[in-house]
Amino acid sequence: MKTFALLMVLFANIAFAKTISREEALKAAFPGAEILSQVIFLTDPEKHEVERVSGTSVSTVLVANYRALQNGKEIGRAYLDTHTVRTKKESLLVILHPDGTLKRVEVVAFLEPPEYMPSQRWYQQFEGKAFGENLKLERDIHAVTGATLTAKATTEAVRRVMAIDALLQRKGKSPR
Repeated sequence: MKTFALLMVLFANIAFAKTISREEALKAAFPGAEILSQVIFLTDPEKHEVERVSGTSVSTVLVANYRALQNGKEIGRAYLDTHTVRTKKESLLVILHPDGTLKRVEVVAFLEPPEYMPSQRWYQQFEGKAFGENLKLERDIHAVTGATLTAKATTEAVRRVMAIDALLQRKGKSPR
């Protein structure tokens, strides 16, 4: 009986940590859109600007970004951000509206134990948020019990991506 209970707990945790692929997330966010992708390398001054503006560290100058077009018009952008949560990696696809506000955050890889991954409902609180001082834990973003490091890492990733997007939009470096 103990073995059965243990298997049920493990199965529940595996089901809970469900992720989707980058392609699935892009299709769901921008149905029927043409997706243009580009890899950009930030210069040292750009990296430092993003760190200053976002209040987070930038571990890589390589930026994977996507631009969604429908009938030749941009309907949104997305960025892949891979970072360490506790000791293992998480990859998020941060999806933005054309005005730079958050459309949604999708988890495309989560290598920490499944119990450290917040619910989809927690990720939904990012929707519609603009970049600013209040886009932080305990301000616009609520913490999550049992997944504090994931909540911190996710919020920092969103801030970092939004700072990168603002920089790229200002400099005209989005994919063409």
